[in-house]
Amino acid sequence: MIAIKARRILTGAVAVLSAAALAGCSSGNPLDGGSDTGGSETITVGSAAFSENEILADIYGQALAANGFTVDYRLNIGQREAYIPAIKSGEIDLIPEYTGNLLTFLNPDAEETTPSDVLTALKSALPDELEVLEPSKAEDKDSLNVTAEFAAEHDLVSIADLKGIGPFTVGANPEFQTRSYGIPGMERVYGITDAGFKAINDSGGPATLKALLDGTIQVADIYSTTPSILANKLVTLEDPKGMIAAQQVVPLISSAKASDAVQAVLDKVSAALTTSDLIQLNTRVSGDEKADPATAAEDWLEKANLF
Repeated sequence: MIAIKARRILTGAVAVLSAAALAGCSSGNPLDGGSDTGGSETITVGSAAFSENEILADIYGQALAANGFTVDYRLNIGQREAYIPAIKSGEIDLIPEYTGNLLTFLNPDAEETTPSDVLTALKSALPDELEVLEPSKAEDKDSLNVTAEFAAEHDLVSIADLKGIGPFTVGANPEFQTRSYGIPGMERVYGITDAGFKAINDSGGPATLKALLDGTIQVADIYSTTPSILANKLVTLEDPKGMIAAQQVVPLISSAKASDAVQAVLDKVSAALTTSDLIQLNTRVSGDEKADPATAAEDWLEKANLF
């Protein structure tokens, strides 16, 4: 365990030193780090700019380090517009992804929603230099939430119940306005035609929650593993027609680094990870404990007997 911690601290220190050097060059881009000069056994793990993805990146990285790989980190890169080009170019090698949203990023017209259909379509949509490994049982998907008071006032249980309640506003990331299981899906699948939209670019985070609680919006797209749903007693509307696509956590990796040894390690992680685990990890990091993502990742790997 001490050796594993030392490797994590060492790689983190290298990343921090690289970032500091870059700051002196007036660049704030997390991808503007020193290039990976290691051999084929060095894996650069990236993350998107939200805490759950950073936790998952730490889980992947620490599991690989425990199995003899040299791991570098490029965390909090940003949205897919930033990190997909980075993994294609080799600036990073591996990043945690979500099947449904990755599919619609690659193919905006995709309408698959079931786990198997989404995975099949995703594999076909990926460029040749990228691949996904085995997805986990864990899922963090878009979910439409209302306050308990609003649900009681309009007798809301499912997304279908929003039809006919009168004009209301949905708050979500900008892309929700055009995604097949966003505003267009609400009309296509449930016949909802009076939904307004307010772009709030924080992935269902504090700004979205505030807008919901103060009535600026009436429906909030919040990822299903976000601790604020339970903490604020929000009502997550059921999706009986399967409008919202499956969002299984899956490793997205450069084909050049997808060796049998790497796949064996990451497949074990995916086999062990559950949605309940994601909620607990997010609660530790984003809740009152404010645990460090790397510490939460390490504790989970120990509990899962993956060290």
